[in-house]
Amino acid sequence: MKTRIFTILLAALTGGIAASVSQAQTPAATSGTASPAPPASFNVRGRGVVVHADQPVSRTDQNSLTAHAQLLEKAKKGGIDIYFEGDSIMRRWGATDYPDNLANWKQNFFGWNAADFGWGADTTQNILWRLSNGELDGVNPKVIVLLAGTNNVGAFVPPGGDDAKVADITQGLQAILDLMQKKAPAAVIIALGITPRNDNPAVMSTINKINGNLAKLADGKKIRYLNVNDQLADKDGKLFDGMMNARDKLHPTLKGYQVLADALKPIFTELLGPPAKEDRAPPPTGDPSAKALIPTAPAATGQF
Repeated sequence: MKTRIFTILLAALTGGIAASVSQAQTPAATSGTASPAPPASFNVRGRGVVVHADQPVSRTDQNSLTAHAQLLEKAKKGGIDIYFEGDSIMRRWGATDYPDNLANWKQNFFGWNAADFGWGADTTQNILWRLSNGELDGVNPKVIVLLAGTNNVGAFVPPGGDDAKVADITQGLQAILDLMQKKAPAAVIIALGITPRNDNPAVMSTINKINGNLAKLADGKKIRYLNVNDQLADKDGKLFDGMMNARDKLHPTLKGYQVLADALKPIFTELLGPPAKEDRAPPPTGDPSAKALIPTAPAATGQF
């Protein structure tokens, strides 16, 4: 009898933990925020369950779920040749609630049928979940641009060293690349190196190690690695003036985004030819919770 009771209690506990894992999300954050974030492997609701960077995890806040629904609709509209994926650093570039950034996006990519599927505060786990739940299904892009991982890095270095963290985040990026190749086998993937962040300069060593691993995942054909960090920061990782938002030292300014665009456009021209005079990509989306912006209002660039 005691054995039976113990078995029932153990099963209930295990089921509760599993449910917590499936419902886990990153800490509450606005869609425009890429930091702070949990470590790549983090405990779920204090139960000691580790969620590694290569495991899909849903965001459960309503704003993120609404954004996911919008991105699903965007994907279904088709006409997308270049598919941009990532966190807020990617999202802010082509979002309606960052009008100056969106103008830069259109100036650089109009005619290539590019669409932005980034979402703020996403970790590799969250991106994996979105890709696993329809956001790339049936899109069949010719090129995919991925920029992810900074939210897994966060703004701290583990006291025991970052080797495990680096390995875990690398596995998360590998899982994203594998899933992208499965869902869009004809696409060439451009894997961007994680960009510099100076909210805590100590994490630059972690970023550099992950980028070194990411470079090794690229074959130069179907997966290409692109790192522009030497144009954004010096050899020690200190940001050049004007490249990133002065408040968070993480999100690019227009000048920083232009560095990325200048590096991407020659690759797009090589793979797709020059941009057309018309663009077939679906209209850009934005943060569902963002208030409507007056056209003459200053851009929200660089604000959390």
